[in-house]
Amino acid sequence: MLVQQILKSKGDDGVVTVPPGTSVAKTAELLSSRRIGAVIVSPDGKRVSGILSERDIVRELGRRGPACLSDPVEALMTAKLVSCTRTDRTDDVLQRMTDGRFRHMPVMEGDQMVGLISIGDVVKARLMDLAAEKDALEGMIKGF
Repeated sequence: MLVQQILKSKGDDGVVTVPPGTSVAKTAELLSSRRIGAVIVSPDGKRVSGILSERDIVRELGRRGPACLSDPVEALMTAKLVSCTRTDRTDDVLQRMTDGRFRHMPVMEGDQMVGLISIGDVVKARLMDLAAEKDALEGMIKGF
């Protein structure tokens, strides 16, 4: 399966972004209210400056305490992102996520973000592929 198919199945809710300068506290509120695990830091909703995940916030809270909540997102975000394109295979994306130990990946077209996929999205797609393969094999065995 290709990343494009995952994006189509997700619908068009858009990617949740915050502008640079947003406080970590405000971003944590957004993550909680939207029930999501990460936000993209972007000046315009298309160009990606970085990503901030709930893990990033928890790690810094554990290290420094609540003082980090007043920091801007740039202080905690990951600026060097691993991204994919619509034409990447989900197996490859899953491998990169696993190797890099991260759960969210922006989907890029040139220097513009066109979506965001999570490891949950990729696992769900892979399970659908496996179910289809199983059904095809059963059909071949049973003579359907």
